[in-house]
Amino acid sequence: MDHRKKASALRVGVRAHDFGRLPVEELAARIAAKGFSVVQLALNKAIAGLNLQPGDLNEELARDIAWAFARHDVGVEVLGCYINPIHPDSQTRAAGLQFFKDHLRCARAFGCGLVALESGSVTADYSPHPANHDEAAFAAMLASLAELVAEGERHGVCVGLEAVAAHTVSSSRKLRRVLDAICSRHLRVVFDPVNLLTPENVHERAHVFEEAFDLLGDKIVVVHAKDFILEHGVVKAVPAGRGALDYFRLLQLLAKTRRPGGTPPPVLFEEADEAVADESLNFLRMKWNEVRYE
Repeated sequence: MDHRKKASALRVGVRAHDFGRLPVEELAARIAAKGFSVVQLALNKAIAGLNLQPGDLNEELARDIAWAFARHDVGVEVLGCYINPIHPDSQTRAAGLQFFKDHLRCARAFGCGLVALESGSVTADYSPHPANHDEAAFAAMLASLAELVAEGERHGVCVGLEAVAAHTVSSSRKLRRVLDAICSRHLRVVFDPVNLLTPENVHERAHVFEEAFDLLGDKIVVVHAKDFILEHGVVKAVPAGRGALDYFRLLQLLAKTRRPGGTPPPVLFEEADEAVADESLNFLRMKWNEVRYE
């Protein structure tokens, strides 16, 4: 398959809650009006009036929400359920795992096959902590994740794990360890390149991204798109095209990546609210066309 065909197959979407917390019909209409075909949907963050707790989500509600998006030709690509799988309080942790399992159970009613999370922090507020990088935290995360993947297998749905430099799975190498340890086709990767960057490795970001695709490429099913600047020694997220990320190289790597079924992973914007959505989408299309015609 040549780059022209790869380019034409790219699907682009947004995190739904970046457009605000709105009634579902209005939210879907606004997202569609900006030209997006898919969303990552975090239910309580995106849909006005919802305050779902463990046990609340059901297939009827899922189908109603999915139909609202479908009426505007927008698909639910990912359900975002960003619990803390190693929450220090055991009851809170168990409730979070149950909430995630609710999403796995109902995912197919959304027309969706992927529920995503990050790997957690030993702190109750999910803030960074040195102990996140200890083997004990990694082992606790692995136990929680294995439980979720087993539930995903029962429902024919994948768990998508996203590495974040400050969290328990902080690098592509650690994420590869997770994939090898659990070894299930129902465990996949949500790849956010900016989330792997730190003040210490930001100047070696080309290597960081190449390594990520080398280690994880066959498992990447969604790519998050934002940009970054280095401000006062801190990596700060900004909308795509407003920072130092080499999108041409990133999209070159993406063009060679294939999900099960033969299509490249969809790209979902972060840091792209309604005010900057046009700018971000135009920037991505421009860079994708550069890859297409290289």
